[in-house]
Amino acid sequence: MIGLGSSDVGAPDPQRTIGVAVPIPAPFGTELQRWREVFGDPLARSIPTHITLLPPTPVAAPALEAIEAHLRDVAATERGFAIRLRGTATFRPVSPVVFVSLAEGVGECERLERKVRSGPLSVSLRFPYHPHVTLAHELGDQVLDRAFKELAHYEARFPVRGFGLYEHGSDGVWRPRREFPFGAGGGPAEDGPERTG
Repeated sequence: MIGLGSSDVGAPDPQRTIGVAVPIPAPFGTELQRWREVFGDPLARSIPTHITLLPPTPVAAPALEAIEAHLRDVAATERGFAIRLRGTATFRPVSPVVFVSLAEGVGECERLERKVRSGPLSVSLRFPYHPHVTLAHELGDQVLDRAFKELAHYEARFPVRGFGLYEHGSDGVWRPRREFPFGAGGGPAEDGPERTG
């Protein structure tokens, strides 16, 4: 944090870059991160495997307290749900991305994204929201084709019991800042991650 000495008077608030996401649990998160490394994605080790709810967003450091309160309020009204990952898809030609698709949990992620992206996090999106798990990003067409084919039959299912706030470090690595467990209970709490394919 920047101090509040006389030299700081009139200085802009320090900025942080944050994101909000549903983490992909073990063993699937680690597995998909390894695949991202295999495809040569330079961001593979810098980004935990996730489903984005809020893309990278610059915020003033003093706003973080209100943002965390907002996220606590959102999480408190939610209940657990299941996500099933199945197969691959791509955003090409609009964007050079290959991803694992959601076959279950899309509506819940869309609802959660709308709630997260409100209040102090009311920001515009560059593209319409589409929940997914990135496999390869901004790589050559041959690599993107390979990612698309090699995980075409990928399947996994796991319960979602909350989401996380992440912060982008000066070293380019995204790290969890805080977890926000759902407060309304219910959902597939008794189910653990399972291989479905």
